[in-house]
Amino acid sequence: MSKQKEKLMQFIFLAAACVSILAVALICIFIFANGIPAMRKIGIFSFLSGTEWRPLNDIYGIFPMILGSIYVTAGALIIGVPIGILTAVFMAHFCPRRLYKVLKPAIDLLAGIPSVVYGFFGLMVIVPAIRFLFGGSGTSLLAASIVLGIMILPTIIGVSESAVRAVPESYYEGSLALGASHERSVFFVVFPAARSGVLAGVILGVGRAIGETMAVIMVAGNQAIIPTGLTFGLRTLTANIVLEMGYATDLHRGALVATAVVLFVFILIINLSFSIIKRRAEK
Repeated sequence: MSKQKEKLMQFIFLAAACVSILAVALICIFIFANGIPAMRKIGIFSFLSGTEWRPLNDIYGIFPMILGSIYVTAGALIIGVPIGILTAVFMAHFCPRRLYKVLKPAIDLLAGIPSVVYGFFGLMVIVPAIRFLFGGSGTSLLAASIVLGIMILPTIIGVSESAVRAVPESYYEGSLALGASHERSVFFVVFPAARSGVLAGVILGVGRAIGETMAVIMVAGNQAIIPTGLTFGLRTLTANIVLEMGYATDLHRGALVATAVVLFVFILIINLSFSIIKRRAEK
């Protein structure tokens, strides 16, 4: 009877895995089947390197959106990665227990807040602050980077803390036995041993930042132009799809699906690059 239950559970798990793989495969087939023909009709070079997006005139260039996605993601990483990693190290080895009981649920709560709430916070707090300090409309690359930097903090902190805590205690104790201080033992022995796990948290943060849509739409300005400064508006690839898919038809709709193809390939390249870096770090 127990063997039959084991075989049944194995079949259920296998079926679940197959369904997941099938879902991913169907999504890929749909995106590429509908996006590649439109990209060919527009011209791959013109589509990727064009600097103008004017659907009414059948001009589809997504280079400003590509740069916008790169800039926003880079800005979010510059803000979120140092804060997230240092917070994770603090929580793992420096945080008092009483403070940890308050800090940990607060960070977990950040992970459960809907993106539209982050966007509303950015629109009501961050955008007016930027407008007051630097002038302009306030909806800008800087505002989007700050909002996304806050949004990726729970992911980076959670994964990085788990990686730091997973390092064997003997590493830390051996460093203390050799005369190193608590701080040097943590930052020069424990943290380097956990770098592959920390890098995994950064990868997940990149995926969260580059795929975010609603919060970016609310604070970035959504201007399909190449951003020339931190206080200027921009449009990302995801925002471009969401803003126009509701009324797009024919070639316009195909161009938006082709934008999704570019985004898919872009994320794939980033994940592969980080995976290579992670393997080298582990070696």
